[in-house]
Amino acid sequence: MYLHVGSETIVDERNIIGIFDIDNTSVSRLTRDFLRKKQDAGRVVNVTNEIPKAFIVCQAPDGRETVYLSQLAAATLKKRSGRL
Repeated sequence: MYLHVGSETIVDERNIIGIFDIDNTSVSRLTRDFLRKKQDAGRVVNVTNEIPKAFIVCQAPDGRETVYLSQLAAATLKKRSGRL
């Protein structure tokens, strides 16, 4: 199955490592460092023109991780994926 993460972007649910709420997780220095490193590596895809509410970490078959920033709430994305 595929998950619509915002705008016109969908990701394969098999590649999703986690769906995270930005407000709750960005408090941690480790999370901020992780997101900064992915941004520096060009592995962050912003799928919104609004303030992002969640980020989705996906791992491609080649092992590379991509982070998608979404305007949708983490709870909404989790419900859509059926992983609650």
